[in-house]
Amino acid sequence: QVQLSESGGGEVQVGDSLRLFCTPSTRQDSLNALGYWRQTPGKEREFVAAIVWRTGTTYYADSVKGRSTIFKDTKQNSMWLRINKVTRSDTAVYYCAEVSSCTVKSGVATCSPSRDVWGQGTRVTVSS
Repeated sequence: QVQLSESGGGEVQVGDSLRLFCTPSTRQDSLNALGYWRQTPGKEREFVAAIVWRTGTTYYADSVKGRSTIFKDTKQNSMWLRINKVTRSDTAVYYCAEVSSCTVKSGVATCSPSRDVWGQGTRVTVSS
């Protein structure tokens, strides 16, 4: 099973941008899709964004749509997520994982992870 390493978290100011990185332990071309989820204390983990490796198709949750970019870096064998104009509601622990499937209903995208096994994630704190 592929192992995923998350990095790039930290503290950012409201209105700034953040970039998170996800590096798989295997070649990218063996992957179907990767995505990010995030979780805050007391809440369920929520989908953020995903990218299909072969086609480059991207999916974004409404909470980040329009101010985020998810990108596959084939040279670095990694994926990164950039979120612009962050708000305090972006404060969370972010996890990357393989994607099982994605759906879009009434313009709202959501993706499911392949496994309910999560790494340590990378913490993002947005402060004013």
